[in-house]
Amino acid sequence: MKKIYSVLVENRSGVLCKVAGLFSRRCFNIDSLAVGETDDPKTSCMTIVSSGDQRTVEQIEKQLNKKLDVIKVKTFDEASSISRELMLIKVKYNKNNRRDIMETCEIMKADIVDMSKSMMMIQICDVPEKIKLFISMMQTISIVEVARTGTLALPKCMETE
Repeated sequence: MKKIYSVLVENRSGVLCKVAGLFSRRCFNIDSLAVGETDDPKTSCMTIVSSGDQRTVEQIEKQLNKKLDVIKVKTFDEASSISRELMLIKVKYNKNNRRDIMETCEIMKADIVDMSKSMMMIQICDVPEKIKLFISMMQTISIVEVARTGTLALPKCMETE
């Protein structure tokens, strides 16, 4: 079972290390981690994706709530949230595969953001599964470099909010 934890923390040095240490000590795996300042510069939001059985995901939430630097922990699953990941991928191309790359980008709603005579950099922002699919489609071409953010997620909008 995959769970997404949105952890509001105090924005100061060492907090990320403490949270990562919690996962390490308890042998919990982090599938994805993204950290950024919120609208308040005193707080940051950590979006952590982790997986495990029901007991493990409950333990993660309890342990996060015990941390002094943690202000609030929200959990949600993939069905009740909107998640996105950003990827930049640099590929080598030639005159034979350039059109195929451009067509794949168009189909997958990816943008070519930089280009030289033999390489192009492509940007895609989508759900993690589509990012993985895009990488597999580019495997037939020469991938030079890949940079990915962690998953970002928010719960879906509800009318009662």
